[in-house]
Amino acid sequence: MISKQDIIKRFISYVTVDTESDPNSDTTPSTAKQWDLANALVDELKSIGMQDVNIDKHAYIMATLPSNVDHDVPVIGFISHFDTTPDFTGANIKPQIIDNYDGKDIILNATENIILSPDYFEDLLQYKGQTIITTDGTTLLGADDKAGITEIISAMEHLIANPQIKHGTIKVGFTPDEEIGRGAHKFDVKKFGADWAYTMDGSQIGELEYENFNAAGAVVKVKGKIVHPGYAKGKMVNSMYIATEFINSLPRMETPEHTEGYQGFFHLYSIKGEVDETVLEYIIRDHDKGHFEARKEMMQKLTDELNSQYEREVITISIKDQYFNMKEKVEPVMHIVDIAEEAMKQLGIKPLIKAIRGGTDGSQLSYMGLPCPNIFAGGHNFHGRYEYVPVESMIRATEVICKIAEITALKK
Repeated sequence: MISKQDIIKRFISYVTVDTESDPNSDTTPSTAKQWDLANALVDELKSIGMQDVNIDKHAYIMATLPSNVDHDVPVIGFISHFDTTPDFTGANIKPQIIDNYDGKDIILNATENIILSPDYFEDLLQYKGQTIITTDGTTLLGADDKAGITEIISAMEHLIANPQIKHGTIKVGFTPDEEIGRGAHKFDVKKFGADWAYTMDGSQIGELEYENFNAAGAVVKVKGKIVHPGYAKGKMVNSMYIATEFINSLPRMETPEHTEGYQGFFHLYSIKGEVDETVLEYIIRDHDKGHFEARKEMMQKLTDELNSQYEREVITISIKDQYFNMKEKVEPVMHIVDIAEEAMKQLGIKPLIKAIRGGTDGSQLSYMGLPCPNIFAGGHNFHGRYEYVPVESMIRATEVICKIAEITALKK
């Protein structure tokens, strides 16, 4: 039996440690404060009885639960990240525990009138009668992905305490900097030593994902000419106007707020502009590889056309691939998805198999030789003040980990 109070205590102990990552840093981990939780996790893994617990110079944590069966069983792994996104502050998190949720508005912060309402966040109604952990409205919560860490460690503790549950060798890995796209960059797949793994980094209960976006980032720099506005005729070139032309020339409805499912998008997430120079930062996403390449080509073609129109190089663009759709690497070993699906069904959880409108460490790890589908961790509304997680979902995710281990040990 997975203890509800132990899950709550463990989760809160993690989220109250600030581990926000920093995309402008060139170190790994990108922030020194990530070491605070990383070192605590190492101590905890040792205290529950995990073997070969180690942390490298970049704060990547690995540990082993030895097999308790006498026949050959595939080595499987479970992976989560301990950093939180820089999109919203993760400092001074004050979790609120809502027992027996009544299906009505949750006041996160009365002073600032911040309300978590099922009228806007309909998924809340799935968890009526359950225990929900929320923010106080001024920070994110960090269920992404400290819920995953909670579940993995709780599952390992449960398997150690219940040796009658048969399992093969299990590897555990915790990474820094996933939220800034670097979580797998220095992950040693060979050292980890698993045949396959699962990231516990999904959202609502039942999610099981083995497809994700192909992803790239683009930086567009527009050069202008600044002169005194009183003498500007025929001389000033306002980079912000040219940048606006670029923005408006991309398909307006192919943005995150207008797309869903397998539909890709261009997402302008940063503008820094003055007359002399404007910098646009985009992310490019598409599940289909051909459409993905076409999106990149469209941005390059638009750059070339505007430069031709202005008869000089007013725009430069740099496009860098970030990660690719793991489907290509997982489909040849679909039994690893089938095992997770079977585990959920045996536990009475309806599997929700769908494509991720984003990416996980698993997408990069799959291309590094470690096929790695993604399983729900239970949280909702990641990366902001309305983030929450039902405790019962964390318990069920913990049970799924244990069941996957058990099913893998029983299969020939």
